[in-house]
Amino acid sequence: MSSYLIKAQDIGLKINQRQILDNISLRIRPCEILTLIGPNGSGKTTLVRVLLGLLKADTGEVQKKADLVIGYVPQKLHIDATLPMSVKRFLQMGTKKRQSNKNNTQDDLIYTASTLGISQLLDQPVHGVSGGEFQRVLLARALLRKPDLLVLDEPAQGVDINGQQQLYQLISTIRDEFSCGVLMVSHDLHLVMEATDQVLCLNTHICCTGHPEAVSKHPEYLKLFGSSLDGIAVYTHQHDHSHDLSGDVVEHRNTHQNGCNHDH
Repeated sequence: MSSYLIKAQDIGLKINQRQILDNISLRIRPCEILTLIGPNGSGKTTLVRVLLGLLKADTGEVQKKADLVIGYVPQKLHIDATLPMSVKRFLQMGTKKRQSNKNNTQDDLIYTASTLGISQLLDQPVHGVSGGEFQRVLLARALLRKPDLLVLDEPAQGVDINGQQQLYQLISTIRDEFSCGVLMVSHDLHLVMEATDQVLCLNTHICCTGHPEAVSKHPEYLKLFGSSLDGIAVYTHQHDHSHDLSGDVVEHRNTHQNGCNHDH
């Protein structure tokens, strides 16, 4: 179990006599990006809730690494527009406050905000930022927990197409920079193609699973999503450089100081 952050075996769940999850097994490894894809109503969010312990499955079991720390970015988060709260205050509310590490907490906030390109937003009202900016704020809030696993439930929800592409491009950099595994929920494989290591295609049961390119050609995937990829070239490529979380090009790094060794 030490080689996995979460291991789920034979998960089954019925709600109101409807089978939502049927015999689901998966493993999430450290520093791995696993993306759940599937049509609306396929059970993606329900599975995430089971993995997080928010729902109890009828059958099967979920094992977690001891002392696993999870950072969670929900699909939507409503904040009352009449509540006078700055982005900085919103981020501070997501961290555990201890007098002994107050300075470290502040340093972490400044570093994380800078890395995600939201430093200029810290003094702005949280309800005044754009959809794409707010998603970065939510990412920063989750990362301030210093998670072993970052869970992103449709992270591009409510973001325009350009913002979606930029957001997904950040995911692998986040994994490298913060040394965390990532569990991501999406229904757009062509957008997350380059930002994921493994894909699990879900439609109540597991339709197919594997590397993104293999899944994109699988008959079960094509049956569900074939038309959504018409005219879109799904591909991966090798980088001779990398990007920071603001999208700027930085020089290529041959080794990862954080210990996340993986192949792109």
